[in-house]
Amino acid sequence: MNQESTPQGGALSHLKVLDLSRVLAGPWASQMLADMGAEVIKIEHPERGDDTRGWGPPYLKDAQGQPLESAYFLCANRNKRSVALDIATPEGQRQIRELALQSDVLVENFKVGGLARYGLDYASLSALNPRLIYCSITGFGQTGPYAQRPGYDFMVQGMGGLMSLTGVPDGEDGAGPMKVGVALTDVLTGLHAVSGILAAVAWRERSGEGQHIDLALLDVQVSCLANQAQNYLITGQSPRRLGNAHPSIVPYQSFPTADGEMILAVGNDSQFASFCQVAGRAAWSTDPRFATNAARVAHRAELVPLLRQVTVQRTTAQWIDALEAANVPCGPINTLEQVFADPHVQARGLRVDLPHPVAGATPGVASPLRFSKTPVRYRRAAPALGADTESVLAELQAARSPDHPE
Repeated sequence: MNQESTPQGGALSHLKVLDLSRVLAGPWASQMLADMGAEVIKIEHPERGDDTRGWGPPYLKDAQGQPLESAYFLCANRNKRSVALDIATPEGQRQIRELALQSDVLVENFKVGGLARYGLDYASLSALNPRLIYCSITGFGQTGPYAQRPGYDFMVQGMGGLMSLTGVPDGEDGAGPMKVGVALTDVLTGLHAVSGILAAVAWRERSGEGQHIDLALLDVQVSCLANQAQNYLITGQSPRRLGNAHPSIVPYQSFPTADGEMILAVGNDSQFASFCQVAGRAAWSTDPRFATNAARVAHRAELVPLLRQVTVQRTTAQWIDALEAANVPCGPINTLEQVFADPHVQARGLRVDLPHPVAGATPGVASPLRFSKTPVRYRRAAPALGADTESVLAELQAARSPDHPE
């Protein structure tokens, strides 16, 4: 038994994943599976590769300063092996089918019906491998009037309601809907894909059967509206944009300081009373307008300007030192430079450096998962296009050989 098949090889070292996805949602899911030990074989077009290989700058560069790989591709493809195959050819289709026979999971994000014409859809491959867990990620799902539409994160943030909740409120400077600063719908879809795949693996352990997972960006986006969606369903009224404020908690937003801004995240009345003490405004905590969260929400327009007048009197660091000592949740609004310089972020090891065959090393963001017995292992940086084609196909040939041991 080799190291990769032992618990030390990762919690999922017994799984083999065939990754036919591109861009972010699918690759994010397969990278998470790879981080947990699964063997992930990424299938790419021999000439173009994953779309995100061309999504730059910025690029990782070699010693001569020449671009090697886009940062975007690097963020979602570590711990994988790249195999360059053209699935539009009979030979490419045959090789995919043989890989699917040896795989536990397949992840794809082709348009609905796109793989059926190649005989690589769920119905075709599950007939060959009934234990296969086949996860299809699309913009709008396998059914419904929008099923044939292409879907991208930005579109779905708009269609799914997230942008209606994000941005400066109407009537203020810069008012209007705003997308989130990362492709959050894609990332959330990747997380749901991992959850669904692991549930299907657990079911297969009991039933011996694989299954098809139909996952849509729009479904994920709507489901993740959480309390805001529930607010609408309860009241029948669409929530409005509040900028950095919270619809149900006050004060829970950003406030100006003497040298910038800070986050004040008061979650209960006791924390508000503590803030008032630190701010030298103890009377606010007993004022009927502000004594309870419900009252503060009702009198938001009165309280927030008063808070702003106080918070500008100290620097961000002074406020954070004083409020943390009083157990009042607060924090700075960091740039990414400040994030990765933060001592806690460094202590948690949230930057990792992986060996790269040309660049020497490539930085990345660590997995947030901390396992006590099967830790995440960073085995390899995101692969060059087709870097593992020969070795994977040689293994495939060996597996076909009658002399190959079971």
